[in-house]
Amino acid sequence: MTPNDKVLFGLGLESGVHQVSEMLGHARRADDAGLDLVSLSDHPYFAERIDAYAALGFVLGATSNITAAVIMTNLPSRPAPLLARTVTGLSTISRGRFVLGIGAGGLWEEIVALGVPRLSPAARVRALEEAIMVVRALSGGGDPVTFDGEFYQVTGLTPAAAPTPPIWIGSLGPKTLAVTGRHADGWIPGHLADWRSTRVAESRPIIDEAAASAGRDPTDVDTIYNVSGRFTRVPLPETRDDEGRWIGGGVAQWVEELTFAVLEHGAAAFIYLLPPGDSISDTTLNLWAHEVVPAVREAIARP
Repeated sequence: MTPNDKVLFGLGLESGVHQVSEMLGHARRADDAGLDLVSLSDHPYFAERIDAYAALGFVLGATSNITAAVIMTNLPSRPAPLLARTVTGLSTISRGRFVLGIGAGGLWEEIVALGVPRLSPAARVRALEEAIMVVRALSGGGDPVTFDGEFYQVTGLTPAAAPTPPIWIGSLGPKTLAVTGRHADGWIPGHLADWRSTRVAESRPIIDEAAASAGRDPTDVDTIYNVSGRFTRVPLPETRDDEGRWIGGGVAQWVEELTFAVLEHGAAAFIYLLPPGDSISDTTLNLWAHEVVPAVREAIARP
């Protein structure tokens, strides 16, 4: 992307079964504050977490303008043809306020406990690529679809009229990064890797090469960063730890760092996250939504 494109700013919502009031309240506040996006994590094997897609319907119903995403959809537990119907339905109900975040699946011991067959790492990548093809085929209207793949089969299924939502892939390994380049609208680096990290520097060229090989413009694949860290009223002497990870700082330090990420590294979106189980404090939400985000928007809009 270019600095002139709109950069998105989001908030990761709470997902614990004891955090429903916080989740919905913070979604409304993010909407009122003019943030672009809220996200929910997807871990259907954990009883203490709310099912992400069930929660997302309530979040979209409780808000008016903000877009919502599941980051990342646990694909092995959500078969692609049904996932396609779910995401086009949510997109229709919300008037397009939906992004499909998807990955190949990470916590496989927990996934298998759901009764899902275990896949090899290579098979997971192939299943991810097929799933994206199925979701795209079953959206946007058109003739009935027959798809006979290795993992998914549909016969004479009519696509939903709703357009395919933006698809963001969370990927780490070279093969999954290549799938991202061939098919995704956005890439979310894993492990909270950021714009200064070696992981991003080594991974992004794989995405770009795969996109170009598929006849796509690599700049059509945005980079979306999950970010975490402290907000302090006074600057910190160091904003990164010994391993180079961002730890936060004062408002001006956040603004400087995120502006740098956009202007120098082409960052397309930032989603502020807290560790699972934590709740977003009023102070943190206000600093993010009402001080950091407006200042970064202003900085990147300057000629």
